[in-house]
Amino acid sequence: MSVIGFHCSHEQIPPSTLLRDVIHAHEAGFHAAMCSDHLAPWLDAQGHSGFALSWLGAALASTPLRFGVVHATGQRYHPVITAQAIATLGEMFPGRFWAALGSGENMNEHVTGDPWPDKPTRERRLVESVDVIRRLLAGEEVSHEGTFTVDRARVWSLPATPPPLIGASVTPESAARHAAWADGFITVAGDTAALRDVVGAYRDAGGRGPVAAQLHLSWAPDEAEALAIAREQWRSGTLSPPETWDLAFPDDFDRRTVDATEEQLRKAVTVSSDLGAHRARIAEILEVVDEIYLHHVGQQQTAFIDAFGEHVLPAVAGAR
Repeated sequence: MSVIGFHCSHEQIPPSTLLRDVIHAHEAGFHAAMCSDHLAPWLDAQGHSGFALSWLGAALASTPLRFGVVHATGQRYHPVITAQAIATLGEMFPGRFWAALGSGENMNEHVTGDPWPDKPTRERRLVESVDVIRRLLAGEEVSHEGTFTVDRARVWSLPATPPPLIGASVTPESAARHAAWADGFITVAGDTAALRDVVGAYRDAGGRGPVAAQLHLSWAPDEAEALAIAREQWRSGTLSPPETWDLAFPDDFDRRTVDATEEQLRKAVTVSSDLGAHRARIAEILEVVDEIYLHHVGQQQTAFIDAFGEHVLPAVAGAR
């Protein structure tokens, strides 16, 4: 059976409400969950950004779901702190947690005051971070000198089995590089042909483990309302790398996307009031990946969870 998960968007929803939402998603039949890990929202209208690593403890304790987090390590989070957080969640909730590691965005990382590195430096820092994190999760004492420094670090509370470290990328080039170290892969489900290219790059480079995709969608009983939700809450998605990596503040995303067209919005977000259209889109993506995580880009999740739990998940979960 295909895994259909619920995406918890910390940028858009207060942590207390988001906890209730994911409990509701489990009760409605979602199989798993994942969350973002941001210091700032993409847009001022989103208005939130809870601390994912503390929230995950509550979420894992409140449901039996398997959870993941998309996390950037190396600047705002020192890799030793990342390793300690992963180890603690893995020890408390064996077999139920994974961390997807990426090279980050300036909007979250600039707060350290350190310069925002170029992409090759960030990719090098990510590989160094993964090596340090794996060694710490194996119980080693680690010292390291490179794009960051580690001095005789050890993580003392360890899980019996280290949680999977997943590669996160939206480009084929990064996906291929992640294949050298990742236990699995996650990307964003845009155009299906582009999705196949990214997943293919990971697999062709020897990438192992399950492959997942996050789908940004907007649903409401009325088509105009669904489009309005996407425009207010997720027009930031109309921008592409490297711009999305390099902009520093939500105001920057607001200014750059204020004139986003309907065509651009529909390319970035699957917008429809038709649940059948969403079923078809999800089924199409599940032909390419093993798991899909649904992100309804609205701030109000209840109606979405109820509608998809009753009319979408049962139809597509066993379709493969």
